[in-house]
Amino acid sequence: MTRPKKQWTCIKHCGACCRLAPDERADALAALNDAQQRLYLSMVGPDGWCIHYDTGRQRCRIYEERPDFCRVSGLGQLFQVEDDELDAFAIACCNQQIRSTYGGRSGVMRRFKRAQTG
Repeated sequence: MTRPKKQWTCIKHCGACCRLAPDERADALAALNDAQQRLYLSMVGPDGWCIHYDTGRQRCRIYEERPDFCRVSGLGQLFQVEDDELDAFAIACCNQQIRSTYGGRSGVMRRFKRAQTG
């Protein structure tokens, strides 16, 4: 019996993807074109977090207007991932980013893993 594919789901109060520190996200930065790289770098605050991330409320201040590279729907094109593999790719990206930001045994990681359906 084959297991159903997991479907990626974002969780509230995480923000791991908003940790933009270029020294920690070289692969993400390399996938962007020159204009996107300039915008990305302009969004990095002195602490490595996106300047638009509200750390107190743990949410994006520009969510509706966020750049395409901040949207999971844009990951496939950036990293040349086929649509049928996008969920698995997004889950792997989130796992990596949450682990490096909060730790592999963090509450955020446990919540993220529970939220992925399939």
